[in-house]
Amino acid sequence: YQGSFLGVLWSVLKPLMLFAVMYTVFVKFLKFTDGTTTYPIVLLLGISLWNFFTEATTVGMQSIVGRGDILRKINFPKYIVILSAMTSSLISLSINLVVVIIFAVITGVKFTPWALLTPLNILQLFTLAFGISLFLSTLYVKFRDIGHIWEVVLQIVFYAMPIIYPITQVANVKVFGIEAQRIMMLNPVAQTIQDVRHNLIAPDTVPTTWSIEGNLLVSLIPIIITIIVLMIGVWYFRKNSKKFAEIM
Repeated sequence: YQGSFLGVLWSVLKPLMLFAVMYTVFVKFLKFTDGTTTYPIVLLLGISLWNFFTEATTVGMQSIVGRGDILRKINFPKYIVILSAMTSSLISLSINLVVVIIFAVITGVKFTPWALLTPLNILQLFTLAFGISLFLSTLYVKFRDIGHIWEVVLQIVFYAMPIIYPITQVANVKVFGIEAQRIMMLNPVAQTIQDVRHNLIAPDTVPTTWSIEGNLLVSLIPIIITIIVLMIGVWYFRKNSKKFAEIM
């Protein structure tokens, strides 16, 4: 935020403005709601988490190329560059969560012991973003087109997940004979966002992978995918990181 007039306030204003637009369009006009009084807070929380994932993977992807001058001069573990870039996104998320909690308190949300699990859900989302960033940043060193492709992928994933609409709206939709909501919740991004919404704001009204699937092994698939993505990212990054300075 160097050189901007409002500085770090933009980390709060951007998701709030996006929330205002989406709330007006999708909730007020298109009637995307689960019928509960907590849905506006649930929507704001989902947008904040999605913004974190989008920003973390984007800056993580670009971080190696952006710090190429340092990498050519100093020898140090290169993954630190990605982590440092992603940490700024984590700080922005922390600020947004404070705003969400303030709104929740004002609107009368009753917090439960489930809220104590929220840091674990965010840790999983950060781990997933880190694994993706390791993989994308390695590709980005060679192919700048990856940046444009990732923007399109993010748009597809955004609308394929229950962020602006409640997952209950697709409860009766089936894909190849399988409920769409069950397929959606295998996505670790959707799983973590729903888990945070459930644990922090509305444990009684927000469905999660655990409640939708009803099978422990199936419910663990998003967590397993997160671990696999991290392992692939670490392997691919370590395999190619020694050549970064030469390529750039």
